[in-house]
Amino acid sequence: MQLSYSFIIPVYNRPDEIKELLDSFVSQDTTLPFEIVIIEDGSSLPSDTVIAEYTDRLQITYLSKANSGPGASRNYGMARAAGNYFIILDSDCILPPQYVRVMNEALQVEYVDCFGGPDAAHPSFSTLQKAINYSMTSFLTTGGIRGGKKQVNAFQPRSFNMGLSKKGFEATEGFGKIHPGEDPDLVLRLWEKGFETRLLEDAYVYHKRRISWSKFYKQVNKFGMVRPILNDWHPGSAKITYWFPSVFLIGVLFSVLMAVLGWYFFMYLVIGYFVLIGVHATLTTKSISIGVMSIVATAIQFYGYGIGFLKSTIAIQWLGKKPQKRFPHLFFK
Repeated sequence: MQLSYSFIIPVYNRPDEIKELLDSFVSQDTTLPFEIVIIEDGSSLPSDTVIAEYTDRLQITYLSKANSGPGASRNYGMARAAGNYFIILDSDCILPPQYVRVMNEALQVEYVDCFGGPDAAHPSFSTLQKAINYSMTSFLTTGGIRGGKKQVNAFQPRSFNMGLSKKGFEATEGFGKIHPGEDPDLVLRLWEKGFETRLLEDAYVYHKRRISWSKFYKQVNKFGMVRPILNDWHPGSAKITYWFPSVFLIGVLFSVLMAVLGWYFFMYLVIGYFVLIGVHATLTTKSISIGVMSIVATAIQFYGYGIGFLKSTIAIQWLGKKPQKRFPHLFFK
């Protein structure tokens, strides 16, 4: 099958990010044609002026609609795209020059209806962004689930860097109304319909992520609340690893209690773990500052996700509450 690519990018009040992303499209090291579909999701600060600067160099389809969230906006764009294979990106991503070429070569060698690529920290990113990137991608913090599994039908792509065939989109009707969590929900529905997914390890993007501690906490807290809902929707998808942040949080509280009673062994284990995070992050990024901030990022990630996961598990799975009624802020109408 001849593949024709449409990049699907929802944007909400982020014209500066769109400019950086479009600059990276211009710098691609291939002449392979592709369409860029930008969906303005009810922004009060539109990107039309910025986009107009690139229409002579890139094939851009610019769509504007009322605000309905990123999932519905991606569906809106895919339904109107010209291509038969969609590459879904977040607006806060930057593509390395080889992205389009590497992605296309991988699909030509071994086609798959849905792929995901990893994310990395660009050299221009702030120390905070690099620390958050480490916390979200390191094997020591997430077990590599966001970019370390190469097995077909095992990796769950994320919508900041995801490929989806038109066939897969039409079979599933795309993303649901939950947010965050719309991407693993889509992947689980793809699997249920017999589609395969794959990690394309070399098709990475630079992902800015959140740019403040408060925004990062809010994001990971929502991730934690969403997971039990997905487990409820897709029986059999639950994994013991999803409990790790909550168990770690309980372990920290237990360690503090034991230390108050004069037993310091467990507290030493907790301190040792965070020292390991700091040392590994420092060696990986070659920056002591990033290493220290990675300790903070990891603590926020575990606390935010762990609290959210426990809160949602109790409400949804133990008390039988309806997700939309208990957590309306996680759903778009």
